[in-house]
Amino acid sequence: MLENLLNLVKEHAGDAIINNPAIPNEKNNDAISTATNGIMDTLKSQISGGGLESITSLFSGNNADTNPLVGQISDNVGGQLMQKFGLDANAAGNIVQQLVPVVMSKLVSKTNDPNDSSFNMDGVLSSLGGGNIGGILDSVKGMFGK
Repeated sequence: MLENLLNLVKEHAGDAIINNPAIPNEKNNDAISTATNGIMDTLKSQISGGGLESITSLFSGNNADTNPLVGQISDNVGGQLMQKFGLDANAAGNIVQQLVPVVMSKLVSKTNDPNDSSFNMDGVLSSLGGGNIGGILDSVKGMFGK
């Protein structure tokens, strides 16, 4: 999933990163990787912190623009960009605002599209350390003795 997510971020990095004077051209690929890692880190922390419900809520609809998890992802990506590239909050916020909601909307859309095999929910959960949907459901059933 990481490679597909990286490609998705690259695909939508145009004005946010590549054409952005706040990011020197020689740092574009590094900024794209930083944004990708920020997205993955936030999703992984949701899984490891028991936030499976927020992950499934995000992927159950096309509400990426208003989903609170996208806000957390944006905050994380912005913080990483500020730290790594010395950006001020406005510059990082502009990048995040142009990039994260679009990437997350596309990720949700591709994950839910049966004709697009680049992402699927089992693959997303597995790459985040959450196993697969069947395994998670079996675990939940086991906890309640059903």
